[in-house]
Amino acid sequence: MSNDNFFERVYAVARQIPYGKVTSYGAIAKSLGTARSARMVGWAMNASHSLEDVPAHRVVNRKGLLTGKLHFEGTNLMQQLLENEGIVVIDNQIVDFEKHFWQPDVRLE
Repeated sequence: MSNDNFFERVYAVARQIPYGKVTSYGAIAKSLGTARSARMVGWAMNASHSLEDVPAHRVVNRKGLLTGKLHFEGTNLMQQLLENEGIVVIDNQIVDFEKHFWQPDVRLE
């Protein structure tokens, strides 16, 4: 499978993340049937910044940390986007992560 195809599949899942919710790189990878490719999901999110319809700010690590924030313009853009959706972030950590977590459907392939 090419990276382009994988990235498009990642973006298709990311576009489904509801407003005010977040998911993790690993949850997206697992939903695609590639559970060990969380890092590749991170690369896809990093490459998505020119795609306005991909809410990359809603993808965080499995503990709710804003590990991708350095890839956003401005110091706190990722946090500001999440806070605009009603998600509280303290020290780069989502407060009540479980409450805001969205689990993508796992596709059987």
